[in-house]
Amino acid sequence: MKTSKRTIVLFIVLLVLILLTTSALFVIKNRFSVDTVNVIGNEHYTDQEIIDLVMTGKYGHNSVYLYLKYHNKEVGSIPFIEQTDIELVSPREVKIQVYEKAVAGYVEYLGHYLYFDKDGIVVESSNRQMEGIPFVTGLHFDHVVLHEKLPVDDEGIFKLVLNITQLLTKYEISTDRIYFDSVDHITLYFGNVRIYLGTSEHLDEKINKLQYLLPKLEGMSGVLHMENYTGETGTFTFEKDE
Repeated sequence: MKTSKRTIVLFIVLLVLILLTTSALFVIKNRFSVDTVNVIGNEHYTDQEIIDLVMTGKYGHNSVYLYLKYHNKEVGSIPFIEQTDIELVSPREVKIQVYEKAVAGYVEYLGHYLYFDKDGIVVESSNRQMEGIPFVTGLHFDHVVLHEKLPVDDEGIFKLVLNITQLLTKYEISTDRIYFDSVDHITLYFGNVRIYLGTSEHLDEKINKLQYLLPKLEGMSGVLHMENYTGETGTFTFEKDE
């Protein structure tokens, strides 16, 4: 008889625990379901792309699950992302802070796009072309190692690429390609129009003036010569393709 009573008590305790656990899971599932996500710091990924990369799995939209999964842990290896921090603002709101890798440009090598920083370090190898990062041609190298410098003759070229990229961003200009010849003279490509900048002298002034000249060249094909600009004098001439 005592054994039977003990069994009944254990059954009741177990049933209560199951009910409490079920209730807790129900509350966690419904009360902590994320409906607001703020993504900060992303430039090369859209908000939705970041959300899809971070909030994965069956419970990926549950704030408790996200907290337990990412608390004091890295999100994981995401191309072009240095670090991602997740903060639970409230049971239904999450903030994702993105820290992207500092990328100056990219080159193509053996069918892959190799993205490098201001020091020429290859930070990423991808089969994806990212918008807003210039495609750089004319650099010569015979091998590439991820997380090491591109082995070019003039390492100063990387700072020049970054300078050009920053100026293009400053003046809201998007180029198809940056080309360097054997003496590091610069040509920018915009569809069928090539902008021959020449050396890096007066680069800021040249690109500043370029923002006003490009709309006039829309639909044309040829070379705009800006290499003779001295900062005060110098004319720009457009040579049409034959």
